[in-house]
Amino acid sequence: MSLQPQSYLSPADYLSIERSAEFKSEYFDGEMFAMSGASEAHNMIVVNVSAELRQQLKKRPCKLYANDMRVKVSSTGLYTYPDLVVVCGQAQFNDAHLDTLLNPILIIEVLSDSTEAYDRGRKFAHYRSLASLAEYVLIAQDRPQVESYRRQPDQHWLLTESRDLESVLRLGSIDCDLALAEVYDKVEFPRNT
Repeated sequence: MSLQPQSYLSPADYLSIERSAEFKSEYFDGEMFAMSGASEAHNMIVVNVSAELRQQLKKRPCKLYANDMRVKVSSTGLYTYPDLVVVCGQAQFNDAHLDTLLNPILIIEVLSDSTEAYDRGRKFAHYRSLASLAEYVLIAQDRPQVESYRRQPDQHWLLTESRDLESVLRLGSIDCDLALAEVYDKVEFPRNT
């Protein structure tokens, strides 16, 4: 029995398939990767953070996108769907479909057991090559913990971490504050057994 070689999928073919697909998939190096659904806690956190940031970004030249705005990392070829994305100033898109953003200033990912290692490691390595990206935020869904990685003038990334519900994390890239009590409003943490 022979194994069929996997054929290379071009970025154009990926976008054509993805734009008519029922489910989202990421793309990298000629392959599509199906994305799994999100938990209740994950969804609540995304809604909570969206509400907080939307309110603070009103009447400012920044746009907030949630879940369905694809981001292309041009230098590495990754196409992905961050949980939340902010662009300030003129949004740049991959093409006339206006569904693949090229210049996010802030990316937020809500961590899960299945994505945490990737979000912290290889995905962050891709994101770091985005010249526009000034801040990358990781939010735990099983405990109060929010981490912000902010690009410094020397291109190093500075970590700021908040771990209690009374904390407020400053998002310097977009001049906003993120209160952990609001991030985790109505989120039930797993009980320690």
